[in-house]
Amino acid sequence: MKSRIVSIKRAISIRKRLGRRKKVVFTNGCFDIIHAGHVRFLAQARKLGDFLIVGLNRDASVGRLKGKGRPLMPFADRALLLANLMPVDLVVGFGDDTPLNLIKNLRPDILVKGADYALSEIVGAREVRSWGGKVRRVRLAKGKSTSKLIGRLRGAGA
Repeated sequence: MKSRIVSIKRAISIRKRLGRRKKVVFTNGCFDIIHAGHVRFLAQARKLGDFLIVGLNRDASVGRLKGKGRPLMPFADRALLLANLMPVDLVVGFGDDTPLNLIKNLRPDILVKGADYALSEIVGAREVRSWGGKVRRVRLAKGKSTSKLIGRLRGAGA
């Protein structure tokens, strides 16, 4: 089996090959500690189409977004975990703070983010709609978040 962790260039090539034969879904995130909430979210995203691409923030990007001490796991480990989850077809790393350039290059049919984001806050929403794509917000699993998990671990002395 070929790796499901690919460069941006390879992801673009795969997307072009899929064309309109497959409905391509895109989501992104830091996925610093993969937990049940992530798995549920990714499963829901995958159900919206035929092929799920996950944009994964590289380490420097996570550090800028989440602060000192993050990510807890390096990119290679986070990518390996994501790539081996059943709903995920492809993982592509990006170093920008937002996935806008990646979204513009991949031109997904459906862009998915958590329902904790207002539609106006979803990076790439305008662009995806401009080429006829859809933007979907998926309800998150209650009480399941990396920040809450880290807080509990720190409180337990870990």
